Amino acid sequence: MAAKVKIQELKELGIIILEPKGNFVGGDETDELKNTIKKFSDEDNKKMVIDLGNVLYLNSTALGVLIAAHANYTKREGKIVLCQLNKNLENLFVITKLSLIFDAYSNQDEAIRSFSS
Repeated sequence: MAAKVKIQELKELGIIILEPKGNFVGGDETDELKNTIKKFSDEDNKKMVIDLGNVLYLNSTALGVLIAAHANYTKREGKIVLCQLNKNLENLFVITKLSLIFDAYSNQDEAIRSFSS
């Protein structure tokens, strides 16, 4: 089953919430995530929440997509935050030191609030 990326837009706050689902192993699902992020980046979105609550696995290609997205947003003075990482993903982010780069929150509300602080 291919992963899908659900998109939610909080227009009044200028926040995009992406909810990818499934395993991201560098195939079409990873391209879809990359293209979705690029679309909003091209539209000059500056605030993105990526909710990983329904993501079971990210391989190095998928992590690369997140890192590139983070770099792109940072360069444009924007910000990408993550939320709802499961234990495996949390460990992955700690091991790869990506936990030092990405802000991660336990739920969407906290992630959304992080933009107003």
